[in-house]
Amino acid sequence: MARARSSRSRPRSPWRRRIVVSLQILIGLAVLALGALLIAVYVARSQLPSFEELKSSPNGQMIRVHASDGTVIVSLGPSYGEWLSYGRIPAVMRDATVAVEDRRFRQHPGVDPIGIVRSVMVRYERGRWVQGGSTITQQLARNIFLNNQKKFGRKFREWILALALERKFSKDQVLELYLNKVYYGGGAYGIDAASRKFFGHGADTLSLSEAAVIAGLVKAPSNYSPTADAEAAVGRAGVVIDQMVRNGFITAAEAAEAEPKSLHLAPEPKQNSVRYFTDWALPQLDTLIDETQAPLEVWTTLDLGMQRAADAAIRQQAPAGTQGALVSLDRDGAVRAMVGGKDYVSTNYNRATQAVRQPGSAFKLFVYLAALEAGHKPEDTVVDEPVTIDGWSPRNDSRRNSGQVSLRTAFAYSLNTVAAKLGQEVGFTTVADMARRFGITTPVNTHPSMVLGTSDVRLIDMTRAFVSVANKGVAVAPYGITRVTTNGQEIYRHEVDRSHVLVAPYVAAEMTDLLQTAVNTGTGRAAQIGRPVAGKTGTTSSMKDGWFVGFASGLTTGVWMGRDNARPVAGLHGGTAPARAFAQYMKVATASRPIEQFETQVTLPEWQLEPDEESYFGAPDNGTAAVDADGNPIAPAVPGDGYDDDQAPVDVRRGSDEDGPPVQAAPPQRLDQDWLDRVTGRDAPREPSRPRPAPREGLAPPRFDQDDRPTQ
Repeated sequence: MARARSSRSRPRSPWRRRIVVSLQILIGLAVLALGALLIAVYVARSQLPSFEELKSSPNGQMIRVHASDGTVIVSLGPSYGEWLSYGRIPAVMRDATVAVEDRRFRQHPGVDPIGIVRSVMVRYERGRWVQGGSTITQQLARNIFLNNQKKFGRKFREWILALALERKFSKDQVLELYLNKVYYGGGAYGIDAASRKFFGHGADTLSLSEAAVIAGLVKAPSNYSPTADAEAAVGRAGVVIDQMVRNGFITAAEAAEAEPKSLHLAPEPKQNSVRYFTDWALPQLDTLIDETQAPLEVWTTLDLGMQRAADAAIRQQAPAGTQGALVSLDRDGAVRAMVGGKDYVSTNYNRATQAVRQPGSAFKLFVYLAALEAGHKPEDTVVDEPVTIDGWSPRNDSRRNSGQVSLRTAFAYSLNTVAAKLGQEVGFTTVADMARRFGITTPVNTHPSMVLGTSDVRLIDMTRAFVSVANKGVAVAPYGITRVTTNGQEIYRHEVDRSHVLVAPYVAAEMTDLLQTAVNTGTGRAAQIGRPVAGKTGTTSSMKDGWFVGFASGLTTGVWMGRDNARPVAGLHGGTAPARAFAQYMKVATASRPIEQFETQVTLPEWQLEPDEESYFGAPDNGTAAVDADGNPIAPAVPGDGYDDDQAPVDVRRGSDEDGPPVQAAPPQRLDQDWLDRVTGRDAPREPSRPRPAPREGLAPPRFDQDDRPTQ
């Protein structure tokens, strides 16, 4: 009894009491922590967006640009495909993701304790964090609400959000959100965007091999991207398939049938010449719409077939060491093709919209528009003679004067003296106002020499002016965006303004008459394409710039060539490479369009079909090179006779057998309206009300020397 009482009265060990107290404190703290955790989880749950709100919250604004046929030509920002509901996501895609990312996804509450312990053990073994132990739900929480900083505070918030997500949404909803929002590399967010980027089709038809490749990207998108390292992507896909077998998602036989190595990747969208167009068009969104967050689908006017033809024309026709640009506008101003240089990758400077260069004789469009509006007619006569205006004495490139000629003849052969006289008559300020009226946005000087194109202009502005002439004098503004949609809702649609009349329709028709004559018999013959074409060449002094701008079948195209440093280019004239590039492009661009006749038609002469049978006046390329009936260059009749502008010298082409002597020169003829009427089929009697004045004294008709060249 005494022993029992003594044992009961023995005091407890202080260490035992400490342990018990510590345990009690720890239990109390754990209960408090659990309570705090539950409170934090349910507070977070109450603050989470709804499922629909999470679906429509991309990580940054995505912009997909479509060509006129709907083809996606450029994707900017994060790329999102179609949202696939859980039922539309292929089972192999769901299983592959769970197998490789979170095989206990269906069992844990959002955070996997086993995974956390495993990651801690690996950290202890290797001395650094290799595995984070993150579940699919944690990754979803991090992608939507957090960042990728490896800090414990961020990790704790990630756990809270993951637990909250699984309290608010079902496992299927969590997996649906994850597969539609996780980043797969290459700017693609979600399986549908990844499938379209890498395989060219939607994710609802993914095969086992394709699903394995996409599922394997999440771990390291940049390392396993099929477009960056196909071998690494295939190897990672094999790991995914093995995990699917190990976790019972597929059989070994199904795994053996999968062949990731045989997959065909979708070609990468070309980032070359189409980027000139998108770089010009997309900044306009800032003024067209207010949406800056939601993903945008931008539908444009660009025709991919025309764009390819334009790119080929500039690459093939621009002389070596030069640059070239082309812009093509439909009759309403829609930009169908735009090339700002030979290669966008090497230089993204857009010479079609940014470069300012002198247009040379192409600027005479505005001189003659002003003259026609002032009452002149294409058949009116004017004397081609030496002229001096305020100390400036322009000359024709042929170094000769032809006496009395019509405005049509003067324009067709780009006579500089006539342009100067017209500019002086109507007023140089009037010509400048006409240029601004037709869309020239750069400063236009009013010096007398401005009539020969000494003011800098942009190619797109010059093309705009010509398309307004083709549109019967109604203003046309270039545009590239037809409509914009976001989440299936249209937020912008382009409306064409046809209310602004620049000149009377008859003035535009008369100008078209002059322009088509320049192509049929004058400086622009190399631009012929087998259907009615109206246009004008332009060449600046010392051959620094070559231009051709013209229209046919409702399509207006401008071409510029030259060097960026404005150094001369030997043999460059508006009637050579630029006109040939125009013809090469327009033959393709107008192939599916009906042939359209102009209001004033020009009948092609017989020698167009049989060029060896007859001679003709007017070399098409400033006298430095002639072209045959197909627009191909032939050797000049008189080598070494160079010119600075686009005026075609009064000339004849020598016909001869291959080894025979030259054919006897044609009898002396006068390059006047009667001659032009004959070669173009205009044999109708002249109006008696417009008598031709007698030639001025001292100006004899041009005659031929022994080299078959006209002389004064």
